[in-house]
Amino acid sequence: MKIKVVANVLEANEARAVENRRLLDQNGVLCVNMMSAPGSGKTTLLQKTLAALDAGGTPSAVLVGDLQTSRDAERLADGKAQIVQINTGQGCHLTSSQVTHGLRELDLSGLAFLFIENVGNMVCPASFDLGEHAKVVLLSTAEGNDKIAKYPVLFQQADVILLTKVDLAGVLEYDKSRVYEDLKHINTRAPVIELSAKTGQGVNQWLTWLKERRQSLKDRS
Repeated sequence: MKIKVVANVLEANEARAVENRRLLDQNGVLCVNMMSAPGSGKTTLLQKTLAALDAGGTPSAVLVGDLQTSRDAERLADGKAQIVQINTGQGCHLTSSQVTHGLRELDLSGLAFLFIENVGNMVCPASFDLGEHAKVVLLSTAEGNDKIAKYPVLFQQADVILLTKVDLAGVLEYDKSRVYEDLKHINTRAPVIELSAKTGQGVNQWLTWLKERRQSLKDRS
């Protein structure tokens, strides 16, 4: 008997991701997929980022992925940015189809940046293209310095790596050298930005990286 194989889930996700990216390209929107473990500081960094973009008159939006609740979205709702909550239920990551539904809730005209705050997870999100232009991976000092070696797939795909909560490095006796050593074997392409949303260290460098990536997108169009 010939067995009919159902189309690969990743292939279906990829096809929808291509459509998402095409829509974003048509509107000149740079889409950034932010991935990390829970508690790495994605929402806090986004608060700082959105405030800085608002102050500069740069329109932005966020798709917030969580299993349940809208608490992170509520934290981001104070400014001018468009915020859409996506609850995945039991899903450990966002899919391109879910992002498509989120895009339908946004006014993309005149938008400069779209941030996707993915579900806190260091495994599943790495395998799913959402239609983003760049993958940002956050690693906080509170998580320890062995995560790059333990979760290589996530860090291999990163376009930039944000080492967050560096203001705690002294208290935690955090050895950053191990992070950089592991990256030599996993990803030498992505810059590392040492960042503290609390003190402001590295935030301007992060904003500059974002603006340069969007300029590159505009130059290609």
